[in-house]
Amino acid sequence: MFARIRTIAFFTLLEALRNRMSWLVLLIAAAGLGISGFLGELAITESVQIQSAVLAALLRLCAVFVLAVFVITSMVREFNDKGLELILALPLPRAAYLLGKLLGFSSLAVLLAIAFGLLTAIFAPPAQAAIWSASLACELAIVAALSLLCVVTFTQVISSLSAVFAFYLLARSITALQLIGQGPLQNTDLSHQTINVVIDTIAVLLPRLDQFTRSEWLAYHTGTISELMPLVAQSAIYLALLAGAALFDLYRKNL
Repeated sequence: MFARIRTIAFFTLLEALRNRMSWLVLLIAAAGLGISGFLGELAITESVQIQSAVLAALLRLCAVFVLAVFVITSMVREFNDKGLELILALPLPRAAYLLGKLLGFSSLAVLLAIAFGLLTAIFAPPAQAAIWSASLACELAIVAALSLLCVVTFTQVISSLSAVFAFYLLARSITALQLIGQGPLQNTDLSHQTINVVIDTIAVLLPRLDQFTRSEWLAYHTGTISELMPLVAQSAIYLALLAGAALFDLYRKNL
């Protein structure tokens, strides 16, 4: 079964490489360097820190967007071309198909993280760029698994992208929402307490993406392996959960 998973992953990654994504990555890299360089020239102090922080934030957002769009459009095109029905007509378990797709998309996430990590090494020490790149790979792997789950569930580009970006935005901002609810000016009435309980419950269920791929690691060289290890463990847990949910949804479909 692993040989089948590996084969599907290989052709999934090959599709991405043949889809002119490398040109898009080069365009993003050039735009990121240009914008960060322009803002660095405007800064009076800490120009290198500003350049690295802006570049890191821009590359992270672009990587998430590019990966989510590719995963969803690739799967929707396969649905529309009846490629999935053709593959499942073969003696191939659905689990092998989905896990192969997930492995291929996760491999693409790692390649994107390495490429962008090498770019950030221009402004930051290699060790910090490596930590940032590893964290980005974990974050992108979660986005790939989430995109795969959403496209299997909704089978439409717009609804799948909306669900992925809504999830990503909420996971990135949930800590800020908690801090707002626990501030010194918070109300003590029942409605506000209920809202705080709901937000805290959602925070338990979501990955702490605000702790991933932090720009301050590159700007002030504060990243450590001890900070990276919990992120890797968290990514493994959410990958397993998202893959399990996608498998459940795929098996219940009548294809």
